[in-house]
Amino acid sequence: QVQLVESGGGLVQPGGSLRLSCAASGFTFSSYHMNWYRQAPGKERELVARITSTGSTNYADSVKGRFTISRDNAKNTVYLQMNSLKPEDTAVYYCNTWYFPRDYWGQGTQVTVSS
Repeated sequence: QVQLVESGGGLVQPGGSLRLSCAASGFTFSSYHMNWYRQAPGKERELVARITSTGSTNYADSVKGRFTISRDNAKNTVYLQMNSLKPEDTAVYYCNTWYFPRDYWGQGTQVTVSS
């Protein structure tokens, strides 16, 4: 079955960096688009970044120029490099893919940006 397992979250000061990882299994990883979402307290879940099966990427306006999504198909892993972190980046970050007939989500990893 499809499994997505995130790691790499934590507490970081404003201006700092973190790299999130999402290990995938149960499907042909290289053939599928992968997404990172986040959900802050009291807010709706929002799409942060997407990488297609061919490596094309797109980002939410709020993270452009600061975050980079990448994938390693040999390791079945998608990454989110987060630089110049701001307090408003504080959220639970989720890895996501759509594998017929539904969306799959990881358990989430907490990112807290605070001094």
